[in-house]
Amino acid sequence: MDRLGMLSAFGQPNRNTSQFRNPFGGRPWMEQSGAAAAAPGAKGLKGIVAGGITGGIEICITFPTEYVKTQLQLDEKGATKQYNGIMDCVKKTVKTNGVLGLYRGLSVLLYGSIPKSAVRFGAFESLKGRLMDSNGQLSTSGKLLAGLGAGVAEAILAVTPMETVKVKFINDQRSAQPKFKGFFHGVGMIVRQEGLSGVYKGLTATILKQGSNQAIRFYVMETLKDMYKGDDPSKPVPKMVVGAFGAVAGAASVFGNTPIDVVKTRMQGLEAAKYKNTADCALQIWKNEGPMAFYKGTVPRLSRVCLDVAITFMIYDSFMDLFNKFWR
Repeated sequence: MDRLGMLSAFGQPNRNTSQFRNPFGGRPWMEQSGAAAAAPGAKGLKGIVAGGITGGIEICITFPTEYVKTQLQLDEKGATKQYNGIMDCVKKTVKTNGVLGLYRGLSVLLYGSIPKSAVRFGAFESLKGRLMDSNGQLSTSGKLLAGLGAGVAEAILAVTPMETVKVKFINDQRSAQPKFKGFFHGVGMIVRQEGLSGVYKGLTATILKQGSNQAIRFYVMETLKDMYKGDDPSKPVPKMVVGAFGAVAGAASVFGNTPIDVVKTRMQGLEAAKYKNTADCALQIWKNEGPMAFYKGTVPRLSRVCLDVAITFMIYDSFMDLFNKFWR
């Protein structure tokens, strides 16, 4: 090679850059450096750990509103109707079972909330890492798809069995002679009487609910964060602002899918056998109770979900910030 050729090869950059092919093209997370370069694997694992811790803390704070919401959704019209609203439900529960009655079934959600939240955030972070562009941004469809995937994953792996057992526990308390003496005793009875499928009642409705839930929540949350950051993607979002964004995201998801939540709750109750499937359950509710029955429990659910999602995202963001300081 002559001197000119050597200078071209080693001394100066090759001007013919159009032929250069980025070996990481198509994998935008590999084009970044530092903590982001570890995504989606490391971020997915961080999401699992931070999500699990978040789930345990959050459910201990918000459970009484979940209990009241479920009671009102299980309360049908006619002679069997027990409650005249939120406060009536709270009063009767406290009068009959004491204040701790509002925490009946907490153990079920506590055992399930940790893996549920871990799967949700782990799946979202993993999908987000695969869907974001070279600037670390998600498109509108990417936000919806990552949220949808997170919701479907948690529905199958955690939410359906957890919710089925929770609803059966709360429903059991409504009977004159409750059968379940505790979490493991109750789960054992359900499995013995109905098989493993007994804890997977309402799977279709739960996938629809969780998928739409998380698609809406993560889309709203990510969009509001992007709007706040403006042209500076690295701009930190204060935790109180994250909480406010979470409340808005939670409210949007409530109005978007409460009818699905009502159908899911009925399909997972002790009287689920009277419905042939999810569609039949929805049809019977419409025929027997009217369209407004699909929005039963909206007010307690709205208050619970707004608080729930606000707390969840604040706690989750705090742990992710902490992990990002020492976990690369």
